[in-house]
Amino acid sequence: MSSTRQDAWTHDEDLLLAEIVLRHIREGGTQLQAFEEVGKQMNRTAAACGFRWNSYVRKQYKSGIELAKKQRKERKFKAVEKLEEVPLPKVSETVQEISETKGNDELTLSQVVSYLQNLLTAEKEASVLEEHNANLQQEKEKWEKSYKDLKLHFEIQKEEYENLKKEYNSLLSFFEKARQLAGK
Repeated sequence: MSSTRQDAWTHDEDLLLAEIVLRHIREGGTQLQAFEEVGKQMNRTAAACGFRWNSYVRKQYKSGIELAKKQRKERKFKAVEKLEEVPLPKVSETVQEISETKGNDELTLSQVVSYLQNLLTAEKEASVLEEHNANLQQEKEKWEKSYKDLKLHFEIQKEEYENLKKEYNSLLSFFEKARQLAGK
Protein backbone atom coordinates (compact mmCIF):
# COMPACT_ATOMS: atom_id res chain seq x y z
CA MET A 1 0.00 0.00 0.00
CA SER A 2 1.40 3.38 -0.97
CA SER A 3 1.48 6.07 1.65
CA THR A 4 -0.36 9.29 0.97
CA ARG A 5 1.02 12.68 1.73
CA GLN A 6 -0.29 14.73 4.58
CA ASP A 7 1.99 17.76 4.29
CA ALA A 8 0.94 21.27 3.35
CA TRP A 9 0.01 22.18 -0.21
CA THR A 10 2.51 24.21 -2.23
CA HIS A 11 1.69 26.93 -4.71
CA ASP A 12 2.83 24.67 -7.58
CA GLU A 13 0.50 21.91 -6.40
CA ASP A 14 -2.39 24.39 -6.28
CA LEU A 15 -1.55 25.46 -9.84
CA LEU A 16 -1.47 21.85 -11.04
CA LEU A 17 -4.77 21.14 -9.31
CA ALA A 18 -6.38 24.19 -10.93
CA GLU A 19 -4.95 23.39 -14.36
CA ILE A 20 -6.23 19.81 -14.36
CA VAL A 21 -9.65 20.64 -12.94
CA LEU A 22 -10.14 23.45 -15.48
CA ARG A 23 -9.07 21.11 -18.29
CA HIS A 24 -11.62 18.54 -17.16
CA ILE A 25 -14.35 21.20 -17.01
CA ARG A 26 -13.38 22.44 -20.47
CA GLU A 27 -13.39 18.93 -21.94
CA GLY A 28 -16.67 17.92 -20.32
CA GLY A 29 -15.14 15.61 -17.71
CA THR A 30 -16.07 15.47 -14.06
CA GLN A 31 -14.27 17.11 -11.20
CA LEU A 32 -14.00 13.74 -9.50
CA GLN A 33 -11.99 12.45 -12.46
CA ALA A 34 -9.77 15.53 -12.19
CA PHE A 35 -9.24 14.96 -8.46
CA GLU A 36 -8.27 11.35 -9.09
CA GLU A 37 -5.80 12.38 -11.80
CA VAL A 38 -4.22 15.04 -9.59
CA GLY A 39 -4.14 12.67 -6.64
CA LYS A 40 -2.15 10.10 -8.62
CA GLN A 41 0.34 12.73 -9.78
CA MET A 42 0.87 14.19 -6.32
CA ASN A 43 0.48 11.02 -4.27
CA ARG A 44 -2.56 12.45 -2.48
CA THR A 45 -6.07 11.09 -2.21
CA ALA A 46 -8.80 12.28 -4.55
CA ALA A 47 -10.72 13.39 -1.45
CA ALA A 48 -7.80 15.57 -0.32
CA CYS A 49 -7.61 17.11 -3.79
CA GLY A 50 -11.37 17.73 -3.80
CA PHE A 51 -11.23 19.29 -0.36
CA ARG A 52 -8.33 21.55 -1.35
CA TRP A 53 -10.15 22.58 -4.54
CA ASN A 54 -13.45 23.37 -2.82
CA SER A 55 -11.99 25.02 0.27
CA TYR A 56 -9.28 27.18 -1.26
CA VAL A 57 -8.27 26.92 -4.92
CA ARG A 58 -11.71 27.24 -6.58
CA LYS A 59 -12.26 30.69 -5.06
CA GLN A 60 -9.15 31.96 -6.83
CA TYR A 61 -10.23 30.69 -10.26
CA LYS A 62 -13.84 31.89 -10.61
CA SER A 63 -13.21 33.59 -13.95
CA GLY A 64 -11.20 30.61 -15.17
CA ILE A 65 -14.06 28.27 -14.29
CA GLU A 66 -16.55 30.44 -16.18
CA LEU A 67 -14.24 30.53 -19.19
CA ALA A 68 -13.78 26.74 -19.09
CA LYS A 69 -17.56 26.24 -18.93
CA LYS A 70 -18.00 28.59 -21.88
CA GLN A 71 -15.36 26.69 -23.86
CA ARG A 72 -17.06 23.38 -22.99
CA LYS A 73 -20.35 24.75 -24.27
CA GLU A 74 -18.69 25.93 -27.50
CA ARG A 75 -17.09 22.49 -27.96
CA LYS A 76 -20.47 20.80 -27.59
CA PHE A 77 -22.01 23.24 -30.06
CA LYS A 78 -19.22 22.59 -32.58
CA ALA A 79 -19.65 18.83 -32.16
CA VAL A 80 -23.35 19.14 -32.93
CA GLU A 81 -22.55 21.29 -35.96
CA LYS A 82 -20.15 18.60 -37.19
CA LEU A 83 -22.88 15.99 -36.77
CA GLU A 84 -25.22 18.13 -38.83
CA GLU A 85 -22.60 18.37 -41.60
CA VAL A 86 -22.21 14.59 -41.88
CA PRO A 87 -24.10 13.47 -44.97
CA LEU A 88 -26.59 10.80 -44.02
CA PRO A 89 -26.97 7.87 -46.37
CA LYS A 90 -30.29 7.73 -48.09
CA VAL A 91 -32.48 5.10 -46.53
CA SER A 92 -34.21 4.63 -49.88
CA GLU A 93 -30.94 3.38 -51.31
CA THR A 94 -31.46 -0.29 -52.11
CA VAL A 95 -29.09 -3.17 -52.39
CA GLN A 96 -29.65 -3.11 -56.15
CA GLU A 97 -28.61 0.55 -56.34
CA ILE A 98 -25.46 -0.25 -54.36
CA SER A 99 -24.53 -3.07 -56.71
CA GLU A 100 -25.16 -0.86 -59.76
CA THR A 101 -22.81 1.82 -58.45
CA LYS A 102 -20.16 -0.81 -57.86
CA GLY A 103 -20.46 -2.00 -61.47
CA ASN A 104 -21.24 -5.62 -60.79
CA ASP A 105 -24.37 -7.68 -60.38
CA GLU A 106 -23.45 -9.32 -57.09
CA LEU A 107 -22.77 -7.67 -53.78
CA THR A 108 -20.03 -8.76 -51.52
CA LEU A 109 -20.68 -9.33 -47.86
CA SER A 110 -18.37 -6.45 -46.99
CA GLN A 111 -20.44 -4.06 -49.16
CA VAL A 112 -23.64 -5.09 -47.40
CA VAL A 113 -21.97 -4.79 -43.97
CA SER A 114 -20.57 -1.39 -44.90
CA TYR A 115 -24.01 -0.24 -46.03
CA LEU A 116 -25.63 -1.47 -42.83
CA GLN A 117 -22.93 0.16 -40.70
CA ASN A 118 -23.46 3.47 -42.51
CA LEU A 119 -27.19 3.10 -41.96
CA LEU A 120 -26.69 2.40 -38.26
CA THR A 121 -24.34 5.36 -37.89
CA ALA A 122 -26.83 7.62 -39.66
CA GLU A 123 -29.61 6.38 -37.39
CA LYS A 124 -27.54 7.05 -34.26
CA GLU A 125 -26.58 10.52 -35.48
CA ALA A 126 -30.18 11.29 -36.34
CA SER A 127 -31.22 10.12 -32.88
CA VAL A 128 -28.63 12.39 -31.23
CA LEU A 129 -29.78 15.32 -33.34
CA GLU A 130 -33.44 14.64 -32.55
CA GLU A 131 -32.67 14.48 -28.83
CA HIS A 132 -30.65 17.69 -29.01
CA ASN A 133 -33.45 19.35 -30.96
CA ALA A 134 -36.01 18.22 -28.37
CA ASN A 135 -33.83 19.63 -25.57
CA LEU A 136 -33.47 22.92 -27.41
CA GLN A 137 -37.24 23.02 -27.98
CA GLN A 138 -37.88 22.50 -24.26
CA GLU A 139 -35.38 25.21 -23.39
CA LYS A 140 -37.00 27.56 -25.93
CA GLU A 141 -40.44 26.92 -24.42
CA LYS A 142 -39.05 27.54 -20.93
CA TRP A 143 -37.55 30.88 -22.04
CA GLU A 144 -40.77 31.87 -23.85
CA LYS A 145 -42.79 31.18 -20.69
CA SER A 146 -40.28 33.15 -18.63
CA TYR A 147 -40.50 36.01 -21.14
CA LYS A 148 -44.32 36.02 -20.97
CA ASP A 149 -44.25 36.00 -17.18
CA LEU A 150 -41.77 38.87 -17.09
CA LYS A 151 -43.75 40.82 -19.67
CA LEU A 152 -46.94 40.38 -17.62
CA HIS A 153 -45.09 41.44 -14.46
CA PHE A 154 -43.73 44.46 -16.32
CA GLU A 155 -47.21 45.47 -17.51
CA ILE A 156 -48.58 45.17 -13.96
CA GLN A 157 -45.70 47.25 -12.58
CA LYS A 158 -46.17 49.82 -15.34
CA GLU A 159 -49.88 50.13 -14.53
CA GLU A 160 -49.11 50.49 -10.82
CA TYR A 161 -46.54 53.16 -11.64
CA GLU A 162 -49.02 55.09 -13.76
CA ASN A 163 -51.62 54.93 -10.97
CA LEU A 164 -49.08 56.11 -8.40
CA LYS A 165 -48.01 58.90 -10.73
CA LYS A 166 -51.64 60.07 -11.07
CA GLU A 167 -52.16 59.92 -7.30
CA TYR A 168 -48.90 61.80 -6.74
CA ASN A 169 -49.92 64.53 -9.18
CA SER A 170 -53.36 64.74 -7.55
CA LEU A 171 -51.73 65.03 -4.14
CA LEU A 172 -49.39 67.76 -5.39
CA SER A 173 -52.35 69.57 -6.88
CA PHE A 174 -54.21 69.28 -3.57
CA PHE A 175 -51.23 70.65 -1.63
CA GLU A 176 -50.85 73.50 -4.11
CA LYS A 177 -54.51 74.49 -3.64
CA ALA A 178 -54.17 74.21 0.14
CA ARG A 179 -51.10 76.45 0.07
CA GLN A 180 -52.91 79.00 -2.09
CA LEU A 181 -55.89 79.00 0.31
CA ALA A 182 -53.61 79.33 3.33
CA GLY A 183 -51.78 82.20 1.68
CA LYS A 184 -54.98 84.23 1.19
